[in-house]
Amino acid sequence: MKSFSRKAVSALLFCLTITTNALAGDFLIRDGDRVVFLGDSITEQRLYTTYIEAYTLARHPEWKLTFRNVGWGGDTAWLRQRAHPDEGKLFAADEASQQQMVEASVSKGLQRDVLPLKPTFVTVKFGMNDHAYQPFRPDIFGAYVRSQSEIAKELKQNGARVAFLTPQPIEDNKKPDPDKDPRNQSLRKFSDGLKEVASKQGATFVDQFDPYMTMLLRERASNPPNMIGGGDAVHPGPIGHTVMAWAVLKGLGATALVSRAEIDAAGQKVVAAQACRITNLKAGANSVSFDRLDEALPMPLDEKAAPALKLAPILDDLDRYELQIAGLTGAAYELTIDGEAVGKFSGAELAKGCNLATTSGPISKQVQHLLALVFQKNNLFFNRWRDVQLYNFPDWAQGPELEVKRKAQMDKVDLQIADLESKINTARKPYSHHFELKAE
Repeated sequence: MKSFSRKAVSALLFCLTITTNALAGDFLIRDGDRVVFLGDSITEQRLYTTYIEAYTLARHPEWKLTFRNVGWGGDTAWLRQRAHPDEGKLFAADEASQQQMVEASVSKGLQRDVLPLKPTFVTVKFGMNDHAYQPFRPDIFGAYVRSQSEIAKELKQNGARVAFLTPQPIEDNKKPDPDKDPRNQSLRKFSDGLKEVASKQGATFVDQFDPYMTMLLRERASNPPNMIGGGDAVHPGPIGHTVMAWAVLKGLGATALVSRAEIDAAGQKVVAAQACRITNLKAGANSVSFDRLDEALPMPLDEKAAPALKLAPILDDLDRYELQIAGLTGAAYELTIDGEAVGKFSGAELAKGCNLATTSGPISKQVQHLLALVFQKNNLFFNRWRDVQLYNFPDWAQGPELEVKRKAQMDKVDLQIADLESKINTARKPYSHHFELKAE
């Protein structure tokens, strides 16, 4: 177990790191991908996964992408909620027998819930239930490592790239030092074992544990114990899930820049335009106006998760929507976009450059609409999968006519999902906006 002294936590305040074998700037989700999120109840919450999806859709509006979440509460790497192996026998088995049990269990679960979706990229997030909420047990750990290896093998054999995500630590507000919690010490060992699995299997490894633990220790050092991530000890709320999404996206090679515009007001010229186009520039002593068409949208941020922006450098790392204007002589300026007031800035702030990712106005409304549609689609798919496809009729009610009805209902919901995905694709397309700055 790694020790976390208060001095070390302080030193890590501005340098939270993500351990991954992904190269920075080489985003591992690609155009044309069918992404599947596999995991337990934390994945089933459809929070960090929706945030990752929304970021990708907004940042790459021309890409053809599909996302599906098959998280299942209580599940483990040996897919116990889907295949129901005898865990006592699994943990006690010799290597050969355990391998046979793992292969059968993993294959059954993947064949039913994942492979029919024809994934090209799968994130796998297990460990929380696997460690059984107790001090480290080598017998369980052996089954965990073997099962994660088997998941990687079978997914790769079926054409999918794999990213292993560690669990985040347990946040128990009754225990002021989460790094001393035996459950978290066990989770750290499981995460270290997962890193070795990823290396051996040629999969991506993303460590959420260390960044989240660093956040917990830093906040506990300055505040009374409380639920920093929201939710409960195991299931964070939108705040914690936003931090998790930040860690995962960084680990997958996501980048910060949405777009950047630099204008010289005194010279009435565009100095630089990255991932955007600036037209109709007009600049005077007291005002600047122009039209801006971006190639992408800012990251949709859940309004319920605003405190997360103070817990991790999310905007700096993932959401830079920049405007820089030099040559303004006034003390303060009001910015409007399409006639809507979005903020006030000093001339010095504008000269240095401002990140407009979290300002109000039409762009914010667009990304919030996009996020709402993604949530709606994901909830609809979850209900289709769990309440229709996997609904288990009692024996006396089963029959071919019921399967006909089941298929008809799935077809109906599939059309609704397709309609939502069409709306999502429309909602993630940037369009031109009129910016105007006026001296107050």
